Order: sequence, then C-alpha cells, then structure tokens
Amino acid sequence: MEYFEKNTNGFWLDTLEGLLERFPELELPHKQDFYTLLFIDSAKGEIIIDKVKIDTDQAKLIIIKPDCVSSITLDKYAKGSIINFTSDFFDLRYNTNLLYQFSFLKKWEKPFVRLTEKQVYKWNSLLLLVKKEYQNCSKGFRNVLCSYLNILLFEFERAYNPVRTIEQNHSRESKIIYFKQLIDKHYKSKKTPSQYANLLHVSANHLNKVCKKETGKTAGSLIRQRILLESQRLLQYTNLTVNEIALEMGFDTPSYFITFFKKQYGCTPEVFRKRQNDLFYFV
Repeated sequence: MEYFEKNTNGFWLDTLEGLLERFPELELPHKQDFYTLLFIDSAKGEIIIDKVKIDTDQAKLIIIKPDCVSSITLDKYAKGSIINFTSDFFDLRYNTNLLYQFSFLKKWEKPFVRLTEKQVYKWNSLLLLVKKEYQNCSKGFRNVLCSYLNILLFEFERAYNPVRTIEQNHSRESKIIYFKQLIDKHYKSKKTPSQYANLLHVSANHLNKVCKKETGKTAGSLIRQRILLESQRLLQYTNLTVNEIALEMGFDTPSYFITFFKKQYGCTPEVFRKRQNDLFYFV
C-alpha cells in the first residue's frame, strides 16, 4: 500500500469497514515488503495469498507476509481490523530474530487460523486498546504499539494450529534463519559474508545464492541491515555519542562508521538522531 509506505513509521492500523472504498488498489494482486495482519470479525469476501483463496465466511486471523502476492475482496460492511507493520518496526523494540519463532510466519505454514467466539471477544478487546494508543500518539506511543503488536502476535500463535506441508525449500529456509541468528550474535565482530559462510561450512557464493533465493537480498545486505538496525536503536534509544556508538558497533574509527551509515541512510548519524528525537523519546 503506497499510503502505508509513505505516511507511517512502520505501523498502520485501520478498520475493515469501507476499507476497499478507501484503498481500492487492495483488490488487485500486489506484492508488498511488510506484514499485514487481518482480524476478520464478520465479513463477506475472500483474501487470496499466493493463489490460495481464504474465505471470510467466519471469524479468522490472516497474515500476509512480505513478498507474497495478495488481493483483498471484502464487502463494505465488514467488521474487523487491518494492521500493517514492518520487521524494522518490530525489531527496534525486540530481538531481531523474535519474529522467526512464530509458526504462522514461516513460509511453509498456512497463513490463517479460525477463531472461537471467546477468541473474537479477546481480539476485539485488545484491538480497542491498540486503536486508542494509535490515535492518541501520546509520549512513547511507538514503544507501546510495539508491545501491543508483540501481544497480538503471541495471541495469534496461541490460536494457531499449524498444518505443515512438504516444502522442498525447508532446509534452505532453515539455513537462512540460522544465518540470521549468527548475524545477530556476531554482527559487531563479523561484517563480511565469507566470515559467516565459514561458520555455516558453506562457500560465500553458495550462501549468497541461498539468501537471494529465499529473501531477495544478498548475504552482505542482510549483514548491513542488522548493523544498521542496531545503530538505529542506539541512536534512537540511548544517549551514547556517535563516537561511542561506532566503538560499540565494532568499527575501527568513527569516520568509517559515519561513512557507512550515511551511505545507507543518506544522512549522518547525528542528523538521523535529531529527526527521530523530533518524534520519539529515549527509553
């Protein structure tokens, strides 16, 4: 959704009622680079994800993962909520690999679960709290929203009954998860694909091919993404100086860190920090 990508900070919430009147482009097959969580209370229509049709004939939770091709068809009186969020939004508050522990986010799992009346009541209650926080934008609201999102994902996990299918790419996907876990553990000291390839006992070329196949990104890009995420966290949530952050992140010199950061974000760490401080506070 172009609106989400241009006008949010990684989290967006709306109601399902009249959704397609506001965003008719959702009816067309499209690919996105963020997660969409749909809570269907009652609705007539269907959600299609990678050619799999999910009827909205009863209460459901549906997850649309990044890079999936999806379309949404709902009547204008549909009841429920839609939440879009990026992995970066979630990762700023929690460990970067926490999303991978949720069964329903794995590539080979079905992307929905049916809800009981009791579960529907609970989700409506939780989403009222999320909506209030989202609309008020009080001090620290972004952190609170991230905490609520974590609760919603765990509630999804509790309701979820995984139905595994035979997936030929399972071993490759498991290797990507392990690679990301290694990055999370060593990103301050190991910054090249070859270093991680050695830990995985594969060639750097093979690792890069697997990464491109499963994520669309190179191994080097995934490593840089993790370094930038932690740098962003430190700039946003601590009072460490740029020099101290450079040292903490394992860069030889502050100037090298500044050059690295500016190349990725188009601005210096100090400018980035000022922009974030205009919106959020340190915790």
